[in-house]
Amino acid sequence: MHETLFLCLALLLAVSLFVMIGQRLRVPTPIFLVLGGLAISFVPGIPTISIDPELIFLIFLPPLLYEAAWFTAWKEFWRWRRIIAGFAFGLVLFTSFAVAYVSSALIPGFTLALGFLLGGIISPPDAVAATSVLRGIDVPKRLISILEGESLMNDASSLIVFRFALAAVLSGTFVWQQAATEFMLVTIMGVVAGVSVAGVFYMIHRWLPTTTRINILLTFMAPYIMYLAAEEFHFSGVMAVVSGGLFLSNQSHRILNHSARIQGTGMWATVVFALNGLVFILIGLELPLIMKGLGGYSKTEAVLYALLITLLIIVTRVGAAFFTSGFTRIISRVISVADPNPGWRAPFIIGWAGMRGVVSLASALSIPLTLTNGEPFPNRNLILFITFVVILVTLIVQGLTLPFVIRLVNYQDPDNPAPQDEQETIIRLKLLDVALKTLNGKHAEEATTNELVGNLKNRLETDLDLTAQHLHSLDCDAGKIKRYNQILSGILTAQRDELRRLRHKKEFDDEVIRKEEARIDLEEEKVDHPIH
Repeated sequence: MHETLFLCLALLLAVSLFVMIGQRLRVPTPIFLVLGGLAISFVPGIPTISIDPELIFLIFLPPLLYEAAWFTAWKEFWRWRRIIAGFAFGLVLFTSFAVAYVSSALIPGFTLALGFLLGGIISPPDAVAATSVLRGIDVPKRLISILEGESLMNDASSLIVFRFALAAVLSGTFVWQQAATEFMLVTIMGVVAGVSVAGVFYMIHRWLPTTTRINILLTFMAPYIMYLAAEEFHFSGVMAVVSGGLFLSNQSHRILNHSARIQGTGMWATVVFALNGLVFILIGLELPLIMKGLGGYSKTEAVLYALLITLLIIVTRVGAAFFTSGFTRIISRVISVADPNPGWRAPFIIGWAGMRGVVSLASALSIPLTLTNGEPFPNRNLILFITFVVILVTLIVQGLTLPFVIRLVNYQDPDNPAPQDEQETIIRLKLLDVALKTLNGKHAEEATTNELVGNLKNRLETDLDLTAQHLHSLDCDAGKIKRYNQILSGILTAQRDELRRLRHKKEFDDEVIRKEEARIDLEEEKVDHPIH
């Protein structure tokens, strides 16, 4: 028990160190974690780590999928729903078919069922990898929305393909008509199960006397209960988590107070960071065990098969992106679409942003060690090795070249949105205007008789004037804005030092000090992550 705990802590420490080093070297986090895990696996004396496959889906996937669903922008998701659905379902199925037939024809002893199993594993790109690479690059919001929405849905579709292919391998039989019917059933009923469980959590949040800590705990329990409830009835636990997460996210303003939202965001960011990091680093640590179990395949053959499969899925995705662009132009003559003329730049970027990641790793590692009759699972280590190479190559080759590709194609945002800082300021002006109208309309007399209400009115009027001035100042050049942020950062540092001094004085409660620290934290967040 102590050794297991020490190993978990060591892995978390390694994840943290690799992330810090990767950020210093300006290497995207997923890429550096995979390489770091691979490097650790070759250190003499490192114990061989074997993971219980049955625990992968249960431990890692529910919170990762739930967090992705929770922070999905529903408006953008609905706007690009047709493209997202096309990539998430159509492309996943097409990629699975392509991988199945090519791998079964290419690899000796590889059956069609094993090919579909491999296709279901490596077909879904990873939004975490894509957004990590795109962070800090000036890329249109629509591309991020499409990639994140696709990742949310293709996780579900690919894992359903994986589930049926795995059942076919284990049972030795596969009937297309029955599989198609069950595919629809488990998908639809998975959504029903997820929304039903989410409804129960909605009622608990809304109508029971919960506290901030209880609310945060409930959000952490929700994905696991959704997943287990659906899987208990042999429905899609993945679809349950995704649909339930989307429902509760859309109702978060009703069921969570501001404290729960702020603290919950921090909690979920930490949990997802740890889980993502662990999965990426574990595959590197598993590589020696995978290499030893390649069976009748030499390392050269395994690498060759893996590279050919990797090339296949890259070409398939880029080709599908261009096909979707052409199809959109045609179908726009019949129905209304978000963008009737996508051009070639956006499809090329989306097609190239097909890095594989966490879901593929979790799926591959969850393959059972043996069949139902007790025999070893056929070609399990070869599938794991191919998955590893696919992830490694797509992360390194596509991940490192994606910023260059974006600059090369020079894709300009056709939406031409106002800078987000300007949007925030305009919204702030409208909110202040509503506040003053409410105060003057319903509480005008109290503003003159109640000095607290009067002070509130004066503060709102002052904030309105200052916000209007800030909106006007956004026309300043970038140098002035940068200097403003530097000065503000210095002021906040001085305030924090003063709070640290006041903390030791008896006349100030720690609760008051913490509230002021939270206010400074929010201000510092704006300075450290300026919105352009």
